[in-house]
Amino acid sequence: MSEQTALIIIDMQKGMRSPTLPPRNNPQAEDNIARLHAAWRESGQPVISVRHISRSPASVFAPGQSGAEFQERFLPLPHEHVVEKNVPDAFIHTSLERWLHARAIRHLVIAGVSTNNSVEASARTAGNLGFGTVVAADACFAFDKQDFGGTWRSAEEVHLMALANLHGEYAQVLCTDDVIAQLTS
Repeated sequence: MSEQTALIIIDMQKGMRSPTLPPRNNPQAEDNIARLHAAWRESGQPVISVRHISRSPASVFAPGQSGAEFQERFLPLPHEHVVEKNVPDAFIHTSLERWLHARAIRHLVIAGVSTNNSVEASARTAGNLGFGTVVAADACFAFDKQDFGGTWRSAEEVHLMALANLHGEYAQVLCTDDVIAQLTS
């Protein structure tokens, strides 16, 4: 990647490990996110950590709850940018777009959770705003979810449909190995 490209890691918080959450897919996602995280830090490219701060006091993501904290392996360094959001989309009611433009960053790689919620919402907005956007498919995961017709869909089905919604329209969907290969080329 010849131009500056920001890695955006979405919602890798302790609350995402809650036993109350539905079954999920891609148990290797955290390892792939960690690989991206290390590659970005090594290359000196910008890393942005996004965390969801809920407006509901009962949420595991409410301010002051341990679930709102970043998972240990994804703690941002003091010089890395942190974005706090209250809705799924990391661009809505945050300074993320302005922060990126102020640094002339036009290319993004997105990883995190959940594929069909915060990752998809943020990638759609990034694409609509004109950022060159990549979603690292194997560095994201989703949860089992009931569709609008009442049929339960596996986390893998939910994940794949969200990636299909993004690919070619709002973002390019690649695997971690390909993203890292582009970074180091």
